[in-house]
Amino acid sequence: MESISVFFLQHREAIFIVILSVFLGIEVISNVPAILHTPLMSGANAIHGVVIIGAIIVLGHADTTVSMILGFLAVILGTLNVVGGFVVTDRMLEMFKKKK
Repeated sequence: MESISVFFLQHREAIFIVILSVFLGIEVISNVPAILHTPLMSGANAIHGVVIIGAIIVLGHADTTVSMILGFLAVILGTLNVVGGFVVTDRMLEMFKKKK
């Protein structure tokens, strides 16, 4: 328990920034009009592609088995997120196409 409090005291600025970012993200996303959700999802998918590249680079520098497993999981989950996001975006764009 003491090590947790030492961690929070040493990293309080970073933790404060993360907490503020969560609240800011919730506020920004809740005020986005419905028509803009599809373009924002496409942009988020592109950002997640960069995250996958970063995870692959970190995985290449992994020294221990645990870090290799965590890096592999990061790559797999990031890939699932990108693919799922593009599938959902494609389905949303299909709703706007005219029916024949």
